Parts: sequence; C-alpha cells; structure tokens
Amino acid sequence: MAMSYKVRFWEIRERPDRRKGFEVRWTVGGREKSECYRAKGLAESRRAKLITAARDGEPFDPQTGLPAAELRDLKQRTTWYALASEYIEQRWDRTPGNTRRTLADALATITPAFVEPGAAPRGPRVLRRALYSWAFNKKAWATDPPEEWQVALDWMQRHSLPVSELEEPDVLRRGLDALCRKVDGAAAKTVKRKKAAANEVFGAAVERGYFTQNPLNGLRWTAPEVAEEVDPDCVPSPAQVARLLAAVRALPGRGPHLYAFFGCMYYAGMRPAAACHRTVGDS
Repeated sequence: MAMSYKVRFWEIRERPDRRKGFEVRWTVGGREKSECYRAKGLAESRRAKLITAARDGEPFDPQTGLPAAELRDLKQRTTWYALASEYIEQRWDRTPGNTRRTLADALATITPAFVEPGAAPRGPRVLRRALYSWAFNKKAWATDPPEEWQVALDWMQRHSLPVSELEEPDVLRRGLDALCRKVDGAAAKTVKRKKAAANEVFGAAVERGYFTQNPLNGLRWTAPEVAEEVDPDCVPSPAQVARLLAAVRALPGRGPHLYAFFGCMYYAGMRPAAACHRTVGDS
C-alpha cells in the first residue's frame, strides 16, 4: 500500500478503566490508529514524536500508522529467517510445484549461512531438513513439526541475522558461497538457479520496504566452476558391465526387464526415459 501524507491527530483520550489508560489516536489516509500507555507523559511524548514526523514532511504507512523512517527501522530489525518465511507465505499459492521446490531448496541452503558470527547448529542436516520440509513448505504448516525439527527451527529463529546486516558484502558473499556447497561439502551444480531464487526474495523485500535497493545488485561475486570430468576409476570396464548385467538378469521378477533397461543405456547410450519406451519391435 502506498504511503500517505494525510495524517490527522486527536487529543489523548483517558480511559481510567484500563490498565493502559492513556490512548494516543491519529488517522492515516482516513484509517484510525491508536497506541495506549500507562502514563500520560509517555502518551504525550509519543504524540509529539508523531506530530513532528508529520510536520517534517514524512509519509506515514496506512497499514501500520507509522512514519516511514520508524517503519524502516522496525523492518531492519526483522530477521532473514522471518523475511524468507514471509516470502514463502505470500508466494506459495501462486507458484508451480517445481518452482516451490527450487525456492525451498535455495532458502534452506542460504538461510543457515545468514546467522550470527560463531553460531553453528548442532545438527546441520536436521536443520536443513526442517527448513526444506517444513519452514519453507507452506503445505506442511497445517501440522506442527517433529520435536527434533522444532528445536532446530527455534535455534534458527534465535540466531538469524537482522535484515540490516544483509547489506554487508561479506555477509552476502557468505550466503552465496553456501549455495555452491551441499551439506556434505560437495560442489552443487544448481548454483545459478538457487541464486535466482534468493534474488527473488531480495527483490520482494525491496518492494516491501526492507531495503532501498537490492543488495545483491552490483555485488562482485563469481560462482566457482564445477569440474565435469569423469574419473576413469569410477567407470566400469566392458567386462565388468557384462558381469553386472548378467547378475541383474538373474534376479527374480523384474530381472530381465532391468537387464534390457540398463543394457540399452550402456550399449546404446540411451537416456532412462528413452530406454523405458523401447519395445521388442523397435529397431
């Protein structure tokens, strides 16, 4: 919602029947807002602060009723974990299944990197599973996560960095570097797709006022190259393949079917989908 300059203030209302009996009232774009305080001095101070912001030409947010600067400061204290969860909640219902999985995978990978210095989860695999399968999977929110996952998610909520620190280049590079590694330390081959997903979250955060511009824009960072060479020691020889296929063929039930399937892949260089659709009459 667009910010508004149409702000009006009322006198402080005293309500002796309430614990916080002094109510500050104002409207933003015709929408009524209020805050209650125990002491009249606190209420007067708050009202004066809001009036000063309006007189200084600051726009107000009609939804929260807060001045732009105050709202920005509040949002800067929001953590990356909360921001990512908010994005999933808003985007999920209008996102296809494959994109949902890519988003969940990217966020489950980068989120553990955006934590306080020195913080490390006890079980990184458990944390990733909890993030991927529950925190960033809106369909799972209908039920509570397993206790082990809840402990990991509570840890993440405590140690996740505030948004204000995500504008630091070193912090961003740490997150992008995490996209290049799997949990076991092996190199990931889907870095570009994961980075694009993370970039979408940052872009949406700009629209919602968490950043003035996307912090990833202009960041000097290059994904490491992944070696595509095949280790000869890992490739079976023709004699070894023949023995393996013979062993598969001897299996009961689907043995002959799997023998033909793997034989087509090895000797004809077929992809699995093509091998599945071969019939006896095919040349």
